[in-house]
Amino acid sequence: MLGWIIYKANDSELKPELYEINRFVEEAEKNSIELHVLKPEQIDLVVTKEDRKSVLVDDKLTALPDFVLPRMGAGTTYFALAVIRHLERLGVPCYNNSVSIDIVKDKLYTHQILAQSNLPVPKTMLVKFPVDVNLIEKYIGFPAVIKTLSGTQGKGVHLVKDKQSCNNLFQLIEATNPQVNIIIQEFIKTSFGRDLRVFTIGGRVVGCMERRSNTDDFKSNFSAGGIVERYPITPEIEWLGMEITRILGLDISGIDLLFDKDHFKICEVNSSPGFEGLESCCNVNIPKEIYKYLKLKHGVE
Repeated sequence: MLGWIIYKANDSELKPELYEINRFVEEAEKNSIELHVLKPEQIDLVVTKEDRKSVLVDDKLTALPDFVLPRMGAGTTYFALAVIRHLERLGVPCYNNSVSIDIVKDKLYTHQILAQSNLPVPKTMLVKFPVDVNLIEKYIGFPAVIKTLSGTQGKGVHLVKDKQSCNNLFQLIEATNPQVNIIIQEFIKTSFGRDLRVFTIGGRVVGCMERRSNTDDFKSNFSAGGIVERYPITPEIEWLGMEITRILGLDISGIDLLFDKDHFKICEVNSSPGFEGLESCCNVNIPKEIYKYLKLKHGVE
């Protein structure tokens, strides 16, 4: 099989700290897969009825891959999404597909879809300037979590403890970037400094870990130094993983769940999840499991 990874770096730019991409490359060789890592900028599209002769890599016509793994997640640009869409139109399966990537890039839209399906999500409001802090206090309450619509690894996420600190933060945002899209969510107290990362492949939960902050920060991301350990996959976690990926159409996902007393609420869904932390504490080989899934989908031994 021939595969492409669409990423912010290419084959010649891979560094040891790019854990996930290096793992994909390493396991591809073991699974008899020829894998190329490409940046979107290396690819040119020609919209033509000649179809499979309409993709150029580094200015040259190239054989199309058997599959594509987009690995840009929330950082997927319009150009990268256009490349994925074009490859899909030419019959190249992309895991995940362009529609699902576009949905989960937008945290509010993701929550709207999940809430429509009666899945547990935190109360969420879209902010408009000037901000009515009294309205936020009435419908969300304080403390509250403020987020940018698109972001990963805990970036663009802040906890405001009261009405005054909320008002001060929004005044700063409005003064510096009034066009930014912001959402505000209820704070789930029982999940302060801890959450779950659930990894799914083909609608199946293959790993689950608890992440805990090692400081007094309310965020617990592994990339920011959080502590991780294996967490048992309960029937509720399994069901949530299956339902979320089915509704959002994701082949591969990283789902962040908040501890809501004895149950969970859905914090975020990622289309290009990291898995260094998961592999460090769970007995699972994520790239191998993904390639196994792809081979089953393509009928390859």
